Amino acid sequence: MVQIILFAPLLGALIAGFAWKIIGEKAAMWTATGLLFLSCLLSWIVFFTFDGETRIVEIMRWIESGSLSAYWGVRLDRLTAIMLIVVTTVSAFVHLYSFGYMAHDENFREGEESYRPRFFAYLSFFTFAMLMLVTANNLVQMFFGWEGVGVASYLLIGFYYRKPSANAAAIKAFVVNRVGDFGFYLGIATLFFLVDSTDFDVIFASGPELAETQINFLWQDWNAANLIAVLLFIGAMGKSAQLFLHTWLPDAMEGPTPVSALIHAATMVTAGVFLICRMSPLMEYAPEAMTFVTFMGATTAFFAATVGLVQNDIKRVIAYSTCSQLGYMFVAAGVGVYSAAMFHLLTHAFFKGLLFLGAGSVIHAMHHEQDMRNYGGLRKKIPYTFWAMMVGTLAITGVGVPLTQLGFAGFLSKDAIIESAWAGTNSAAGYAYWMLVIAAVMTAFYSWRLMFLTFFGTPRGDRHTHEQAHESPRIMLIPLVALAIGGIFSGMIWYKSFFGDHHEVERFFAIPHSEVHADDGHGAQTTAAHGEGAGATADGAEQGSSHDAMVEAHHVEGTTPEEHAQIAAEHHAPQSFGGIYIHPENNVLNDAHYAPKWVKLSPFIAMILGFGLAFLMYIRRTDLPAKVAELNWPLYNFLLNKWYFDELYDAIFVRPAKAIGRFLWKYGDGATIDGGINGLAMGIVPFFTRLAGRAQSGYIFHYAFAMVIGLVVLITWVAIRAGG
Repeated sequence: MVQIILFAPLLGALIAGFAWKIIGEKAAMWTATGLLFLSCLLSWIVFFTFDGETRIVEIMRWIESGSLSAYWGVRLDRLTAIMLIVVTTVSAFVHLYSFGYMAHDENFREGEESYRPRFFAYLSFFTFAMLMLVTANNLVQMFFGWEGVGVASYLLIGFYYRKPSANAAAIKAFVVNRVGDFGFYLGIATLFFLVDSTDFDVIFASGPELAETQINFLWQDWNAANLIAVLLFIGAMGKSAQLFLHTWLPDAMEGPTPVSALIHAATMVTAGVFLICRMSPLMEYAPEAMTFVTFMGATTAFFAATVGLVQNDIKRVIAYSTCSQLGYMFVAAGVGVYSAAMFHLLTHAFFKGLLFLGAGSVIHAMHHEQDMRNYGGLRKKIPYTFWAMMVGTLAITGVGVPLTQLGFAGFLSKDAIIESAWAGTNSAAGYAYWMLVIAAVMTAFYSWRLMFLTFFGTPRGDRHTHEQAHESPRIMLIPLVALAIGGIFSGMIWYKSFFGDHHEVERFFAIPHSEVHADDGHGAQTTAAHGEGAGATADGAEQGSSHDAMVEAHHVEGTTPEEHAQIAAEHHAPQSFGGIYIHPENNVLNDAHYAPKWVKLSPFIAMILGFGLAFLMYIRRTDLPAKVAELNWPLYNFLLNKWYFDELYDAIFVRPAKAIGRFLWKYGDGATIDGGINGLAMGIVPFFTRLAGRAQSGYIFHYAFAMVIGLVVLITWVAIRAGG
């Protein structure tokens, strides 16, 4: 079944890309879409029937070179099952949505160019590459999928190849991601150097050993586990658009809106979060790296939220929202609550995909106008789109009943992350908590600002465009309804499995050898030692004896030092690996459940503050935004220009690179290479040609004289040689 899930999108890409001339455009498009829905259906079957036990499905041997042995296969565990439904569900509905959105595109000459099959082929190829990434059982296959989605994103962002801005955005995304990918590659190389394998199980089992290993890198010694974790996170920063490597994400909105929904809201940008959660058996032994992940995630969440406050392009607002929400996920992973990170990844896929497709419906209705300042009063013109985006907004802002499990998707998943940040033990956790709460205020503000500017008030901009505005066709509305259902119910359905019930989280993710702290009914906490994902034991308190005591008992019985070391490793390192691994000393998930009420209420209060401020400024006092911007123009321009990161990078990297290029072109290529060749061809060769021409006088006595001179020289040389 998993083979069908993996290869159906690839088959769809090949048919849509190469066979459309044989079977026709529509047949190729429907074939690609149908195969995606097949993968989606099978993915949900796998998700609901999965028993938690990790299984490896080997497809083919791939690379055999020295000690490097990598095969192409599928690692099926709970993480894989989650990512399968996220990738295939969003991709299937994006395919369906694209039938309506791409039906008529002004960027192509209608009737002269067949752009639709190519678009569907790119979408399906991206999905295949993403599935390769999330099903990998070794870092080589993961890197193959990692680079595959990079190629697909380049093709999709630059799909409007006649637009210089689209081409520039595609190149920018490709280059920035290569920076992060270099860090990922170094991490893979370091792991292979130290453990002589890229297989996940081997790497995971080496976590305790790597934590005690020193390695020399950049002329100084580093802890191996921390170094590798940081290098892998740099790769994640590029794909998941974290601060400093985020600049490609907003520009990627140059691609068609379905591309934004597929790549930059729900799937590719979550690859970095998935990588950190997948490598949890290593990350748990890298505390300094985890602190760095927490800090960067929190800072990104705050930074992107500040920029989203003032953006006017509807897609860019949602793009910066995506960047901010990814920061939330990294904070959860950084404090060690990987299940909360995956929970938000899942719910975010539904409501952010919904918001992007809803924005596409608005753009479609407004004849590709994307500036929200030219919207207004559209809720009666496009009511279905309005209600769909309302659901997405309620989900992302975290609307729900405080201190209960009743609420939209983001209410439960985002609150879980904020509570986890409060309970975090690393030095960046407190900073992360306050950054996330502040970001929650801003998220509510810019989300409701988008709704108020788009659907409320009086129409602005071109009057004819407003008069012609109409609801999207049914084929575009069906995906909105499906994703809206996920945006409403996904949080409530899976809250206990991802965060709410510690024992259920253990069972759901098959977490091996973790210690669970549960309330014994009297307010006290008891410790229960768990087997390899099998659930809690009845006499957990007794079985939760210390590892040191167990090792010492074996030592007293007369074991050799080698056996003693092996016993210690067996009791300190996980022997099997479920979806994620939580170190026995990592109690953050449990502690988050005991967060005080003010912590649990803080996201709700933040949401109310953001909503109230947006309502005041864009419904009650519509003159306030201009006044606030005018009074605080330095701050407003700072945020409007995205903290000037693009200008800074242009000054530090782009202009010097162009200057070096111009120098090499002018003096290296032009003066040296071209000048040398031209000088040889036009100067030196003609000079000797003229000399040779003068020797050809046509007089016999000249030639006889030359012959005599030649004979004299020859005889002299022979005599000298003979005498020597």
